[in-house]
Amino acid sequence: MNLEMTSNLKRRMPALRSMGGRRLLLPLLMLAGMAVHADAGRPNILFILTDDQGYGDLECHGHPFLKTPNINKLHAQSTRFTDYQVSPTCAPTRAALMSGRIPFEVGVTHTIMERDRMALGVTTIAEVLKKAGYTTGIFGKWHLGEEDEYQPGSRGFDEVFIHGAGGIGQNLQGSQGDVPGNKYFNPTIRHNGVFEKTEGYCTDVFTRQTLGWIKQNKDKEKPFFAYLATNAPHGPYNVDEKYSSLYSDKVSGKKVDAFLGMITNIDENVGLIMEKLDEWGLAENTLLIFSTDNGSAKGHEVYNAGMKGKKGSTHEGGTRVPLFFRLPGVTKPGVDVDRLTRHIDLFPTLAQLAGADISELGLRGRSLWPLVKNPSAEWPDRYVFFNAGRWPKAGARGMFGKGDPNPDSYKIKYSAVRNERWRLVAGNELYDIDKDPGEENNVIAGHPEVAEEMLKWYDGQWKRVRPLMINEDAPLDVDKPFRSNYLKQKAAGGIPKWVAPEL
Repeated sequence: MNLEMTSNLKRRMPALRSMGGRRLLLPLLMLAGMAVHADAGRPNILFILTDDQGYGDLECHGHPFLKTPNINKLHAQSTRFTDYQVSPTCAPTRAALMSGRIPFEVGVTHTIMERDRMALGVTTIAEVLKKAGYTTGIFGKWHLGEEDEYQPGSRGFDEVFIHGAGGIGQNLQGSQGDVPGNKYFNPTIRHNGVFEKTEGYCTDVFTRQTLGWIKQNKDKEKPFFAYLATNAPHGPYNVDEKYSSLYSDKVSGKKVDAFLGMITNIDENVGLIMEKLDEWGLAENTLLIFSTDNGSAKGHEVYNAGMKGKKGSTHEGGTRVPLFFRLPGVTKPGVDVDRLTRHIDLFPTLAQLAGADISELGLRGRSLWPLVKNPSAEWPDRYVFFNAGRWPKAGARGMFGKGDPNPDSYKIKYSAVRNERWRLVAGNELYDIDKDPGEENNVIAGHPEVAEEMLKWYDGQWKRVRPLMINEDAPLDVDKPFRSNYLKQKAAGGIPKWVAPEL
């Protein structure tokens, strides 16, 4: 910490004591080393996570005709992590973000058939932030368990405004089941345990509720953590025609133009968020994060930023996604960090920002703040683990019940390992990512020792996480609690209308 910063902190001591004393002092001292103004306090955190939007599904990442002017602006104002890797599908990535652990460590190996349930007893980032003095809210998609004890209100969130299952209207074998007949327009949402009938398009509704909650909390002593997890642009691909028509003459098929239109709608909402943060005087003291949960589900048919693979793939196109950080005075506008980073790194990053001690959790992720401060900072190389999961399950209907349900049969077949230079896929494809980011040339024959070392490391990780896949034998003939709770409320007293917050 420099002398000027130390002096500023000393001058602020009386004010700090009146604002909560020790609770604020630790994070202020910590953040001072990252060039945050001494009177900033602990920043608020607003984390936007979109669903099925890939790295290439942004204008600022080179898309030839997709329009995302507001996200472009955020991109220009942010420090960007250009080699940020998540899981190939959504529930596993969400589990990693919430737990700071490899998804298989917390029982999440799939998006359905009970394999999306994050193990009970796992400490979440919401719990850590709440304990550190934050008020916490989730808006949109949860997808980590339908039973009440798995729901976000039982996992550290004070405010909960979510749809059910893995998507609006989904009804799948096992406990997953959203409100019957739910749609992207005027969806019924569970708000702190009470179902409400909203009015408007899903992304607009989730954004407005997020902003309304932020407005309620902006003048309170506690900082906030708002997790806005949109279900868009996940299928089904439904959006107002004024958005999809922007691309109908540029792509073939209604699904692709709707997918891109959903992203343009997301972009409008990002613009509204940035506008309101400015209007309310929150922009300077709010870490605004933008990211996505896996590779592109549909946009890869048009543009994939030169990458191989899509959602569900363990190639780069399935797991490399955007990650933007904007916190004025800390992050550097327009700076790219090209080091290999991972979804499990977000948990320790946010914990450090909040001044929370997570040393007893034994997490393997790393805080990203050293790279924010200096993109050339020491960042030791490491291997990172991927497995697509999604293998069949005994007793499942249709395609999900066909085939071998033993996870060990897919240990290598569905795997990938990365470090700064290499990506090993399925044990027999090795790519030099530095020279061949598009994974066009399998060079395993020339570097067998590299593949051998990566496989040895992966084998050790598999042995560690295999006993923790606790949902593999979970029964599928069970109640759908989210859906059942809706039906009980409807029968008992009806479904009230959502009151859209004034902004």
